[in-house]
Amino acid sequence: MAEGRQENLRVAIAGLGSIGTKIARELDRGIEGLELSAVAVRDPAKHQAFLNGLGRKPSVLAIDQLGETADIVVECAPSSQLRAIVEPAVKRGKTAVVVSVGALLENGDLIDIARANGGRIIVPTGALIGLDAVAAAAVGTIHSVKMVTRKPIDGLKGAPFIVQNNIDIDGLREPLKLFEGTAREAAKGFPANLNVAVALSLAGIGPDKTSVQIWADPTVTRNVHRIEVEADSARFSMSIENIPSENPKTGLITALSVIALLRKQRATLSVGT
Repeated sequence: MAEGRQENLRVAIAGLGSIGTKIARELDRGIEGLELSAVAVRDPAKHQAFLNGLGRKPSVLAIDQLGETADIVVECAPSSQLRAIVEPAVKRGKTAVVVSVGALLENGDLIDIARANGGRIIVPTGALIGLDAVAAAAVGTIHSVKMVTRKPIDGLKGAPFIVQNNIDIDGLREPLKLFEGTAREAAKGFPANLNVAVALSLAGIGPDKTSVQIWADPTVTRNVHRIEVEADSARFSMSIENIPSENPKTGLITALSVIALLRKQRATLSVGT
């Protein structure tokens, strides 16, 4: 006897900034096997017009309640909110899609909590091409991973590393190397900018072995990432220039990456590891 049709997976979104609104719109338009069930926002009144414009209005809940009404909770909030969003979801055995992956390094026990309760934490590819290739190479042996990031000035303003070291980048006329170190150190100094480096490190040889350079570059208008990987199975380099979204710290492709990941959850044909 054939099985009946699967029920839709319910998706909740924490945060309706430049990333969250795009994901909400796409879910509202329709993604196979998924439905938008709830959102959490700091100021519901601010987002009322947007929510009223959706075909099917989701519930507006507190961030720690999203896991009660959804199978998948998508974190699109400031990194300081990561734990408050992810922990309640994975404790209930739900799936958390994490955009602020840099904050995972300081909340590593969330992985243990998810494991103990049957939950999952998924990191989307985000602003980086080739993450599949890095993950595949890591099944063998990776010798080194190096990443060089160049960002326009506006995309770096306010980063803790720049503030703490009193670096003036406003008047730059040529590229300035701000930082060189590990992905773990980069995530602390540039929490809104270097999620891509942490995702790369988690797919490959870890945050303490992944080498990162960060440049403030007034000559570029896009977020530019170049990655070089040396492994026993292959040697490869990747370069991507991401167009910033309305939030200059975030690439436009980040939201699209989450949408692509969500589409895979119930897709009949899924391409990529």
